[in-house]
Amino acid sequence: MAAKKTGKKTAKKAAKKATKKAPQKLKPLTKLEIVSEIAESTGIGKKQVKETLDALAQLAYKETKKNSSFTIHGVGKLVLVHRKARTGINPQTREKIKIAAKKVVKFRIAKSCKDAIMPPKK
Repeated sequence: MAAKKTGKKTAKKAAKKATKKAPQKLKPLTKLEIVSEIAESTGIGKKQVKETLDALAQLAYKETKKNSSFTIHGVGKLVLVHRKARTGINPQTREKIKIAAKKVVKFRIAKSCKDAIMPPKK
């Protein structure tokens, strides 16, 4: 008898948890939505905004490759980082493997961007 009561209680708890709404994941803006927002807020045509964003992306790629960094003031910085060769472990076989040196691109968020999104605690 005691086992059945416990079973009913856990079933009720599970039902309550199931009825609670899970937080909704918001979808990130698509390129078209970004272009529309910028065009609406600036009064520039969508075609011009799209071309400007494409030109900014191409400039960022070229400058990061050439100078190892590209800064978008108030947003962040693309940085080309050189990783050293190192020893790793294959998780399946636990065998030690050598990982070659390589270049990776990182994006570092600007402090002003961080503070605008998540104000510092006082």
